[in-house]
Amino acid sequence: MMSLLQRFRVYLRQILDPSEEQEREEDTVESIRKGIEFRGTNLWVLIFATFIASLGLNTNSTAVIIGAMLISPLMGPIMGIGLGVGINDFELIKKAFRNLMIATIFSVLTSTLYFLLSPLNEARSELLARTTPTIYDVLIAFFGGMAGIVASATKLKGNVIPGVAIATALMPPLCTAGFGLASGNLSYFFGAFYLFTINSVFIAVATTLGVRLMHFSKKKFMDKEREKKVHRIVYTIIFLTMVPSVYITYNMVKTNIFEMSASRFIKNEFNFPGTLVVDKIVKAEQPDRCIEVSLIGKEISEDVIVSLKEKMLQYGLGDIPLLVHQGFGKEDVGLQNDVSNMLLQDYYMQNKQRIASQEKEIVQLRSRLESYLLYDTIGRQISPEIKILYPSVKNIAISKVIRSAVDSARVDTLTIAIVSLEKPLAIREEEQLTSWLTARVGVKSLKLIKE
Repeated sequence: MMSLLQRFRVYLRQILDPSEEQEREEDTVESIRKGIEFRGTNLWVLIFATFIASLGLNTNSTAVIIGAMLISPLMGPIMGIGLGVGINDFELIKKAFRNLMIATIFSVLTSTLYFLLSPLNEARSELLARTTPTIYDVLIAFFGGMAGIVASATKLKGNVIPGVAIATALMPPLCTAGFGLASGNLSYFFGAFYLFTINSVFIAVATTLGVRLMHFSKKKFMDKEREKKVHRIVYTIIFLTMVPSVYITYNMVKTNIFEMSASRFIKNEFNFPGTLVVDKIVKAEQPDRCIEVSLIGKEISEDVIVSLKEKMLQYGLGDIPLLVHQGFGKEDVGLQNDVSNMLLQDYYMQNKQRIASQEKEIVQLRSRLESYLLYDTIGRQISPEIKILYPSVKNIAISKVIRSAVDSARVDTLTIAIVSLEKPLAIREEEQLTSWLTARVGVKSLKLIKE
């Protein structure tokens, strides 16, 4: 008999095996090939998607940007490159790369034209978010590419490909690059293009890996020398693509580790009674790498600052300059401390009052919500009781309404119960039903309405 571990391994293999939903390899390859070409309709769709994405970035509208990413056909040639590398199809790689270059040039030119004509020239948050790539962008692109190729190879594609297009965000960086050109800000251009390159490279790498793992048939040549040449070219392309990406990723990892270490250092070590951190600046780029902290309140001594610099070794920040800015200067220390303490006290009291006000409002809103929710369920709760006490009642609806006086501004709330009856009730029975409902619902008065 199989052991528990063996049965678990068999079960795990069964639920993770995608072969039952897998499409024919020829159909998958053909589907990806169709999405590579950028001419005619596909090119016009790309241009319109670029305009939409540029408008979304310009107006800081996330919904419009997502719509543009869904429309954009940029995923096609990138997956085509990955497929070509995976199956050793050099012609497919060349074709996909050529079309990716065409798509990239048209996208950047279109967005540059838009931003040259747009009266809104300010860099909004959605634009700035596309100028500073992080390691998370690499991981998103890689796992998005894996999801894309797995979905493309199965019959149950669903919403995976549009989801990958949104997650990997290929279109917004190109539009941000266009904004950089239009505004003359080359740092924006290179930062955004850098993000687009990362996304493209790692989607292609993930596609190649997926193709290899699913054992797609590799292209074979009658001419063995040509086959060796194609292999050398393919692996050279993989190498030339991977090396810059690995270097870029390495730098991003270093930057992220530095920023996290700096934030942890500030959070853990800058805890002094009567002193508040009002601003922190972590500069990760050489040669300006440093940590700046601005404080208000009670001034910390030079000995404490020296001690903080020594503690930086524990966070891997030993050679990083630490700049501490305190208060308003040292011309008048007594005045500085008095003013700083007043500011701290005022800041604390304002926040305390704001929190108390918000808590009071939350309690009031929760109470009102509970009273309204009561009427959503009370009818169902009392139905079995009514069925026994008043068999002639077929349906009941209970609600709270606002009653306004026509000849004055006076308003009050009124609880009403609407009942439908199989046969009319006697006057005494109506009075008893009204009294019972009033007590059962827990209100002061109740109006009974008969249908």
